[in-house]
Amino acid sequence: MSDSVNVRSRIGPLRDRLALLPRWSALPACAVLGLLAGAGYGVLQTPQYTATSYVVAVPQAKADPTTALGFAQAYGRVATQLAVLGDAQVAAGMSATELQDRVQVVTSPDAPMIAVSATAEKPSSAAVTANAVARSLATSANHSKDSTQVELLPFSRALLPDAPSSLSTGVTALVGGCAGGLLGGLGLLVRPRARSEASAGPSVPGPASALVRSAP
Repeated sequence: MSDSVNVRSRIGPLRDRLALLPRWSALPACAVLGLLAGAGYGVLQTPQYTATSYVVAVPQAKADPTTALGFAQAYGRVATQLAVLGDAQVAAGMSATELQDRVQVVTSPDAPMIAVSATAEKPSSAAVTANAVARSLATSANHSKDSTQVELLPFSRALLPDAPSSLSTGVTALVGGCAGGLLGGLGLLVRPRARSEASAGPSVPGPASALVRSAP
């Protein structure tokens, strides 16, 4: 019982001091909290590395560049399907589901080229995964090159990334500070309106208006 009384006696003066602070003080406080949260996330997160391998679609004798461009777009859409990733599982050392989560494929609307990017916690793993998926995609597509008249060839192998692709601590701290400041600003915009609405009560007619209404 005495402990609860002591806690209440300490909370009371603290609450009074907080009530004396100006309203705009919530803005820098939220910004500082967001800055600390973003910095903590940047320090605790595991760095991620991204490597990219390129494959190009080459038209054969009976095809033209437009046909190769169309097939490059089509192969880019199916590059992360299970049928294509089957050969890449052994080389990458991970399941097809993990490959789908770590691999991103991008095609160009102007060139018959496919970019296969892989993200991993180690630079070597990212490069090996990107090259494995690109090689598996080329092998799967070339099974039907006689009918499509388009062949996929390696254009550029993925190299070991020398820097992480994940956000640095400074960037995460900046993002957290901006987000905290934004929330604090929104709180300042909403708080006065809520107070004004709460303080506005039902209007009571004055003596003059009451006499006028009661008169015959």
